Amino acid sequence: MSRDYSYLKNTIIDWNLTLDDKQINQLDLFYEMLVEKNKVMNLTAITEFDEVIVKHFADSLSIGKVMPSNINTVCDLGTGAGFPGIPMAIAYPNIQFTLIDSLNKRIKFLQEVVDALGLKNVTLIHARAEEAGRNKLYREKFDLVVSRAVANISTLSEYCLPLVKLNGYFISFKSGDIKEEVSLSGNAIQKLGGSMEKPVYFSLPNTDISRSFIIIDKKKSTPKAYPRKAGTPSKEPLK
Repeated sequence: MSRDYSYLKNTIIDWNLTLDDKQINQLDLFYEMLVEKNKVMNLTAITEFDEVIVKHFADSLSIGKVMPSNINTVCDLGTGAGFPGIPMAIAYPNIQFTLIDSLNKRIKFLQEVVDALGLKNVTLIHARAEEAGRNKLYREKFDLVVSRAVANISTLSEYCLPLVKLNGYFISFKSGDIKEEVSLSGNAIQKLGGSMEKPVYFSLPNTDISRSFIIIDKKKSTPKAYPRKAGTPSKEPLK
């Protein structure tokens, strides 16, 4: 293989992760498919290999810093081009992943990826977040729900916490200054049955890219009223 994965391999060691040759080859094929499909479909603005390694692959696998133990099922809500779900599914082959997205074109592309990479631990679902959260097949079924989607914590919590099992976790990938957002979301998280831990702040190694994780424990079942009807959580975030 001509592409250099040494940055990724060296970085993830600090996050309790290693990747063997098969996993590196899977990531490499994913990269090729992503760049090729991106020529005809808007999947990502980041296509240069070195940037994808840092901003997509390393960023997705940084979950290893905070990954709870005893996780068997993970849902990636609003997976988009497959982040963090596909890199996580490659790195954690013994965990079952469900990737949900509202755009069927993206789900069809990800199905091609899953088939090409031979990922037996990935299920793909075409659904809006509000629909998924009310569907008994998915509601309160996952040990861990993750999302790199761009939305405020209150909105993301309304989408994600209904999917989390009691005593499970919702972890939101965030960038930029999130202190005000965190301080404004406490009530909403409590209404949804969650309890927020102290955010984890870090930088991607050898870069000036700052990242953070918002970790929310599911302490109580989410009331049946949530998530509200389509569009409401983003237009009128819970207070």
